[in-house]
This record gives sequence, structure tokens and C-alpha cells, in this order.
Amino acid sequence: MNIKSIGGAVLLLLGIILLLNQGETFGPAQIFGMFWPTIFVIPVGLFFHWLYFGMTGRKGVGLLIPGGVIFTAGLVCQASILFDSWQYMWPGFILAPAVGLFEFYWFGNRNKWLLIPINILTVVSLLFFAVFSLGSLMNQLLTKSPYIAILLIICGGAILTMRKKAD
Repeated sequence: MNIKSIGGAVLLLLGIILLLNQGETFGPAQIFGMFWPTIFVIPVGLFFHWLYFGMTGRKGVGLLIPGGVIFTAGLVCQASILFDSWQYMWPGFILAPAVGLFEFYWFGNRNKWLLIPINILTVVSLLFFAVFSLGSLMNQLLTKSPYIAILLIICGGAILTMRKKAD
């Protein structure tokens, strides 16, 4: 690695920290509190992937299951912390075993029976994501903004007063 890429990554992370912090004072405790998944959890998931792809000669395919689960859980935790969205991101923990099993399926012997739990977990996770995130978004739009209500009233009135076209 050269000094430009290290310096660029440090400046990028510092800019993200400052943007998320928005002028408040911060120290090592706040940085660890905000980036603990990136520091501790995600590297463990990457370590399992490195063991499979780099060390075992692609013979220990079972390493991908905990690698995928831990890596996905780390990403969910990091996104939840950065955007303060635990109430919307929790279905990602249901998706995590599906990711690990899918990696096992994809790089393993492609046992078609693995697709059943993979699909069930993925559908349940996406369903919960949709229900909680879209439901919350619609709730905020409809209850906090009178513009949506006014737009609905205008559209409904326009539909009711429009004449039918003669066939």
C-alpha cells in the first residue's frame, strides 16, 4: 500500500466522523462506540473468508457459514449505529444466516435443499424490512406532512369531478 491510499482512507474516515458528529466534541470512546462493528466484528467475518479463499485451498467450505453470518451482522450493526436505525435494521439479523448458507451453497457442492432455508430466511427478512421501514416512512409522510393529505384531497376531487369520456 502506498501513502496516498492510507492518507486518503484516513481523511475519508475523518470526514465521515465529522459529518456524523456535526460539531460535537469526540474522542476515542465516541469513535469506538460508533465504529465497534468495523473494528471488531466485520474483520472476524473477513477472517473466515480469508481462511477459506486463501489458506485452505477452497477445501473448508464450512468456514463460509460463520464468515457470512458474522460479516452480515457486522454490516447491519454498523449501518444501525451510523444512521441510528436499529428499529428498521433488525431484520438484517434474520438475513445474516441466509447469507452464510448461500455462500456455503454457492461455493460448496450446490445442494439444492439448502435453497429452502435460504429462501425462507431471505423472504422473511425482506418482508420485515418492507413492513417496518415502508410502514414507518408512510406513517411519517401521512401524519407529519399536510402536503400529502392536500395532494390526496386534490387528486380525489379531480377524479370525482372528471367527466367520463364518451365511448
